[in-house]
Amino acid sequence: ISACQKGGQWQLALNLLNLMPHANVIADEITYNAVISACETGGQWQIVLDLLGLMPKATVAPDKIAYSAAISACEKVGEWTQALRLLSDVHSRRLTPDTVSYNAAISACEKGGCWRGALALLREMPEREVLQDEVTYSAAISACEKAGQWRWGIFLLSSMPDVAAEPNVVIYNAAISACAKGSQWQLALKLLMRDGDAALNQIAFSAAISACEKGGQWQIALSLLQLMQDKVVAPDDVTYSAAISALEKGGQWEFALHLLDSMKFVAVLPNTVTYNAAMSACEKVGEWKLALSLLDLMQGASAADTVSYNAAISACEKGGEWQQAIALLASMQSKGVPADTITYNAVISACEKCAQWHLALDLLGTMQQLLAPNRITYNAAIS
Repeated sequence: ISACQKGGQWQLALNLLNLMPHANVIADEITYNAVISACETGGQWQIVLDLLGLMPKATVAPDKIAYSAAISACEKVGEWTQALRLLSDVHSRRLTPDTVSYNAAISACEKGGCWRGALALLREMPEREVLQDEVTYSAAISACEKAGQWRWGIFLLSSMPDVAAEPNVVIYNAAISACAKGSQWQLALKLLMRDGDAALNQIAFSAAISACEKGGQWQIALSLLQLMQDKVVAPDDVTYSAAISALEKGGQWEFALHLLDSMKFVAVLPNTVTYNAAMSACEKVGEWKLALSLLDLMQGASAADTVSYNAAISACEKGGEWQQAIALLASMQSKGVPADTITYNAVISACEKCAQWHLALDLLGTMQQLLAPNRITYNAAIS
C-alpha cells in the first residue's frame, strides 16, 4: 500500500485495503494512513473523508497523521469548511495539530476565498503553541490578496520578523498583488524595489504594472515594462495586458496599439484581456475602424467575448456607425456570444445618435424579453 501511495496509485491502494479482510489481515493506523495519503495525493478528498469515518468502525483511532493528510486533501480543492471541521476534530480528540495541519487549513481557506478564516487560524496558532513559518504567512497573505485585503496583507508581511519568519519571493509577490488590487501603486513599487535585482521577477513586475494601471499611472507602467527588458525579465501576456490597460485608462490609444503590435517581436501572444484593453482604448476616441480590425483578429483566434463586442459596438456608437453596431449585435447572436445590458445600451445609443428611432424601439422591445433595461437604456430610447 505504501508503494502504491508513493507511486500515485490510489485505486490500487484502496483495492488492497479492501482485500485485507479476505486475507485475514487486520488493518492498523499505519495501513489507513498510507491509503489516506495515497488518496490525498490523488486528489480524492471525499474518499479520504470516508476512510477517516470508517477508521473508528474498524476499531482504529485516527491519529495526527491521518487528520493532517485529510486536511491536505481538502486544501487541494479549497474545501475550507471541511478542513476547519477536521481541525476542530483534532482538538476534540485531544490530538496535537502541528504546523503542517494548520498550514493546510489556512491554504484551504485561501483557495476557498475565506480570508477571515485564514486570519483566525493564524491568530490561533500561538495560542495552541503551534509554530508559524513562511508557508503559514504565504497562505494567509495570499488569502488576503485574493480578497483585496491589502492592508491585512501588508500587516502580516510586516509582522513576519516577530516570529522569525523570512519573507520569500512568493510572499512578496502576493503582497504586491494585494497592493495592485487596492490601487496602492506607490506601495507596490516600494515592495518591488526592496532588495535590488534579487526581487525582480515576472509575477512581481506584472502585479506592480497592474497597480500602476489601477492608479492611473501609465507612464510608470511603461517604465516598469522597459525595466523588465533591461533586467532581462521576460514579460508575458498578463504583463502586456496590464500595461495596455494602463494606457487605455490614460487615453493613450496610439501607444496601446503600438504596444500590442510589439508583442509579436517578443513571441508573446495577446490574450482576450489584451485585445479588449486595446479595443477599449480605440473605443474611447471613437476609432471604430481600428476597433473592428482588432475584433477581426480576435475572432480569428476564437477569443472574442461580450466585453470585446461591447467595446467594438461602443466605438461604432461614438463614430455614428449605427449599421455596424447592429451588424455586430447580429454577429454576437450568430456566434453564441451573450449580449448584456451594456451591449443593448450601446446599440440603442448608436441608433439614437443617427435618429433611427424605429430601430431603437425594436431593440428595446427585444431587450425587454431577455434582459432588464436600466435608466441609460430608456434615456437613449427617449432621446
